[in-house]
Parts: sequence; C-alpha cells; structure tokens
Amino acid sequence: MTRRALLGAGAALALSHRAMAQANWPARVVRLICPYGAGGASDISLRILATEFEHHLGQQFIVENKPGAGSRIANDVVARAPPDGYTLLYAAAPYVTAEALFGKLSYDPAKDLRPVAGTIVAPIFLMISANAPFKTLTELLAYGKSKPEGLTFASPGAGSQPHLAAELLFRDAGVTGLNIPFRGDSMAYTELLAGRVDATLTAISTALPYIQSGHFRVLGVAATERSAIYPQAPTLREQGLPNVVASGWYGFMAPSATPQAIVDLLSREILADLAAPDVKQKLLTQGLDAQPRDAAAFGQFIADETKKWSAVIRDAAIKAE
Repeated sequence: MTRRALLGAGAALALSHRAMAQANWPARVVRLICPYGAGGASDISLRILATEFEHHLGQQFIVENKPGAGSRIANDVVARAPPDGYTLLYAAAPYVTAEALFGKLSYDPAKDLRPVAGTIVAPIFLMISANAPFKTLTELLAYGKSKPEGLTFASPGAGSQPHLAAELLFRDAGVTGLNIPFRGDSMAYTELLAGRVDATLTAISTALPYIQSGHFRVLGVAATERSAIYPQAPTLREQGLPNVVASGWYGFMAPSATPQAIVDLLSREILADLAAPDVKQKLLTQGLDAQPRDAAAFGQFIADETKKWSAVIRDAAIKAE
C-alpha cells in the first residue's frame, strides 16, 4: 500500500471514530460548569435540568460550581476544555458584560465558546419600601426630579444587571440617579427598608418574603411582557419606559469546536425539557421563567445583549469592582 493510501486510510479511520463518538454521546459523565455557588438560582435551575438530562439521555450530568470573578472563572474553564461535549458551561448574564467591564479577558467570548441553547430568565422587578413617601412609578420619578441629587438605587454590585437596569431607567425617565452597590441583595434590602435608598431593581425570588410580609411594594417589571412569576406587576414599558428591559438569564454553551451533532442533540433535549409543565413549575417556584432558545436564537440574543450593555457601561462610565 502506498504512503498516500495509508494516510487516506488513517484519516478515514479517525473520521469514523469521531463520528462514532458523536453518535454515542453521551458515553460517560458530562460536567456542567456553574458560574455561581450552591443554593442560588443558577445552581438550583441547573440541577433541575441536569436531572432531566439524566432521565432522557441515560448518563450522569454532574454540576460543578466554580464561582468568582463575575462568572469569568467558569467561562475560562469551559473555553479551555476539550471540545467533545463532556464539559459544558451554564452561562449567565455577566457573560455579555465581562469584556466591557474588565477589558481583555483570558478567553474570547465571541470565539472560544459557542451557544447551545438559552434556558431561563430571572425577571428584574422595581421595588420600593412600603413606607416610602411615593407609592407608584410616576410618584417615584416625580420625587427624584424634585431632588437636586435625584434618586438613589441599591444594587448587589457595580456592573450587575440590577445596576445596569437602573442606568436604563435613569436615562429613559430623564431623572438623575445614583447607584449604590452593596455586597449582595440582603444588604441592599436592609438599606431600602431603612429608607436610606429610594428603590432597587432585583430578582423577585430573594425579595418575595419582604413582599409577602408587606415591607416591599412592587412597582413594575423590566420585561417586554408581564411575568408569570408575579403577573400583577405591570411592565415598565406599560408605564412609559419602553427601553427598560433587563433580566438575569442562563443558557448552555460549549467549547467552540464542539461537534454540531452534539450541539444539535443537546439543544433539542433542552428545548423539550423546558416545554414540560412540571419543569416550568419547578422553575417558577424559584422565581424563574422558562424561556427556551435554540442555538441560533441564543447566539443572536448574546450578540444583542453584548452590544446593548456594552453601550450602557460605556455611556454611564461604569467601572468594575
């Protein structure tokens, strides 16, 4: 056999092995990398989906929590992983703001990872203390315009989605505003209850006890339509702020060279699981809306969000903590 024939046979055999590996995926444990610690919305929702994957794909899907650096640690782990479908990222909203906030990263968000499917969103709600001197969005904005220093908004950190949503609100409403970052929601809620800040934008899951006890009043949701989680809250769009749309979100990504066949299979599985009524209900109890997107739609969403929030960060001169 000639050298050329031997090389051709070897290449064909390698392609055959790769095709077989893809067809048999998953043949071993799959790692799901979560950018946050155990117990939060990201971790809980990922474990709900991991259980569904195991039932339907017949293999173990292990959640590995790699928190820190605004999700950049987890992103980097998956960007450097072998592109074989056995290490997947459960990407979160900071994925699209990291470059604008921190500059050059250890990975390229646009090139090193590819979208697999969008999964869920955590709508952001505008809340005030029930004891505040204003009771509606109109009254809140009028109050802010009457004060030289404008409104003060609490957020769980500079550059967080609640902070960015507040900047959109200030701009859309034509009101001066100041973001006051805290280390997490609990400290922000303490300041809101004490009346030392005027309002906050936050996911409803952590705020629900304060709402149910009558300590917080919900003025609206920063979404294109009302949320099934708390449908009595009108959108900010309905109240004259059409551009104030923001949310926490999650979705799966894989190393960029991951075979299309694996991406397609996993995308179909994710969309089917998110359509199941019991899965939707489990997510709703966590303050999360199932919002499935296939790989193409999720990729477009990421591109749009990157452009949108990069402009907000630049225009508001936001600096990362």
